[in-house]
Amino acid sequence: MSTSTKLNKRSGRPAAARKTLKAKLAVTTGDDLARPFDPALLRRAREIASSYRLTFEADPDVGYLGSSVELPGVFADGKTIEACARETLEALTTTVATLLETGQRPPSPASEGKREQQVNIRLTADERLRIEEAARVEGFRSVSDYIRAAALRGSA
Repeated sequence: MSTSTKLNKRSGRPAAARKTLKAKLAVTTGDDLARPFDPALLRRAREIASSYRLTFEADPDVGYLGSSVELPGVFADGKTIEACARETLEALTTTVATLLETGQRPPSPASEGKREQQVNIRLTADERLRIEEAARVEGFRSVSDYIRAAALRGSA
C-alpha cells in the first residue's frame, strides 16, 4: 500500500474498501444494492434491529461511533449521540434486511435470554489462533460469540 492511500479511521482499511465490498456483495448475490427492499421485509428488519442493544463511543473526528452487541461489525457515526443512534439503527436495519433477503437468520437480540450454559472445547494452539483471527476479521468481540454465531447460522 502506498503512503498516499487514505485509510478509514474506524477499520484501518483503505477508504476505497467500502466501495469494493459493495461491489463484491453485488457480484456475490447478483443484486443491485441500490434497489429498495421489499416494504414488508424492511418493516421486519427495522423491528428486529430496533430491539438490538446499541453501544456508543466518543470519537474526536466524527463525534460518536455506534454499533450493537448483536452485530458488532456494523457501525455508523454521528456528530451527536442522537444522530449516531439514528445512523446506527439505519445501518443495522439494512444489514438485517440483507440477511433476511438472502435467507440468513439475523442474531437474536441480546435481551432475549440469559446465557447460563457453558461448553468447553480443546484446541491446538494453531486452531485457537485461527479461530481468534476469523472472529476478529468478522467483527466479533469474542471467540465465544463467533463460535455461537457460526454454529447457529442456518439453524431454525
